[in-house]
This record gives sequence, C-alpha cells and structure tokens, in this order.
Amino acid sequence: MNLKAYIAHHRARVDDALDALLPTAETPPANLHKAMRHSIFAGGKRLRPILCLVTAEGLGETGDTALPAACALEMLHTFTLIHDDLPCMDDDDLRRGKPTCHKVYGEAVAVLAGDALHALSFELLCDLPDKNSYSTGDFVRELAVASGGQNIVAGQVLDLEGEGRDLTYNQLRNIHERKTASLLACSLRFGAMLGGANRDQLEALTAFGWNLGLAFQVIDDILDTTQTSEMLGKTAGKDEAVGKATYPAILGLEASRDEARELTATAKNALKKFGTEAGRLHEIADYMLDRDY
Repeated sequence: MNLKAYIAHHRARVDDALDALLPTAETPPANLHKAMRHSIFAGGKRLRPILCLVTAEGLGETGDTALPAACALEMLHTFTLIHDDLPCMDDDDLRRGKPTCHKVYGEAVAVLAGDALHALSFELLCDLPDKNSYSTGDFVRELAVASGGQNIVAGQVLDLEGEGRDLTYNQLRNIHERKTASLLACSLRFGAMLGGANRDQLEALTAFGWNLGLAFQVIDDILDTTQTSEMLGKTAGKDEAVGKATYPAILGLEASRDEARELTATAKNALKKFGTEAGRLHEIADYMLDRDY
C-alpha cells in the first residue's frame, strides 16, 4: 500500500472509531454533542492518532487494540483547537475549512464541548487494559503531562503573552515544544507503549516525535505566510496580523525551510535502531515536511 492509501486507510479507521465512541448527536443535551461532533468531524489530518497506530503496528501490535488510545489523542487535540479558536484566545472563525465551534454553537457551548472532549479522552484511557509493562495509569499520566500546565497549557499561555513582543528563537521554540511537540511525542509514546517498547525504543520514538512536532510547527508557520485560507482550511496570515512571533519572522523563509529539514533529519536519525521496521514513520516525516496545507 502506498503512503497516501496507507494514511487514508488509518484515517478511515480512526473516523469510524470516533463515530462509535462519541455520544450521538441526539444524545441529550443534543446541542453539546452536536458541537463536539462538529469539531471532531470538521476534517483534519488525524496525524496524532495515525502516528500512534503506525508506531504500535511497527512494534507488532496489529488489530484494533490501539484505536481507543488513538481516539483519545484526537479528542484531546480537538479540545485544544476549540479553545484555541475562542475570542479570548486566538479568536478565529475558521478551522479545518469550516466555521469554528463557537461561531456555530456560541462561546459557552464551545467551551463545554471542549471540556467534554477533554474528559472523554481520559475516560477512554481508563478503559485500556494493562499492556505489557505499561499500566492504564501510565497512559493516563502520559496524556495528563502532555496536556497540562507544563506543556500544552503552558505553551498557550506563553503564546498569548508573546503577542506583540519581539521573541527570540529560543523563546519561540520553547512555546512550540510545549504547545505542539509535546502531544506529537505523546502520540509516539502511546504507540510505543501499546507495542511493548523497551526503554531504549521508547526514548528513540520520543525523540522522533519531539523533533517531528517542532518540524511540523515550522512548516505550519511557513504555510501561514505562503498559502491561502482556502488551501489551509484556517485563516492565513493570522499570526502576523495579531503580532505573533513565527519562524519566518525570526529566521526568514529560507532559513525556516532549512530548520524544518534539519529537524526532520534529526527525527529520522532517532529511528536508526529500528531499521526497516520504521519505514512508515520515515515516510510520514517526509510527507509532513513536504505538505502544502
């Protein structure tokens, strides 16, 4: 199966699982569950759950065992997007090519839809069986650390505080290590844990995820500068408009592209010990580097 078909196959698996795991749109209170489904099924790459599934598969964990953990990652990610788009945060009207949750359902319901997805992501992890040397509590802790006050939440605070300020490269990288790379790394760690990775394998996959997450953000910043809103599915040029620091603003476009290539190479280098078993992860890293939306 070529990479495009492989990604489409896993995306369909994730979408089917999400549909089954989320409350139906008719479940009371219906407005809440419609809002949750609006944001979950507005589109998206499903990068985080796919990385989890591919990593687990590479370590021999086939079948549907990894799907609940993969869906938990996508629910947590969608929660962050709903809240990120709120008027009190980044104030955006477009996400994944569709109106943001608060534009359709109002700010209060959008906040609560995000809260419900956040809670449901942890509920799914609580139902995971102990796997190899990793307990259910290990998975819960991983997601809590990635999404908490030292990582995603901290990154959002630092991002807001940085608006209108001249940040250094190191300050910008610190924001995106927390806001973006932490959950990408968590996705790889989930897959590794589900596949029974040993300590060395877990560290290598964490390094891959961390550097891939940073490269992903650099490319995002480049695309925000060079692409249209129609292509991106979100408001292009928004970072510059609100005075946010970006890699192109600090490094320039060409140096930013070099940075993304360097981070991708570092990520792939972390996988040396896996040999051909990490082939799909190498392909995904190249795919993410060359993406245009």
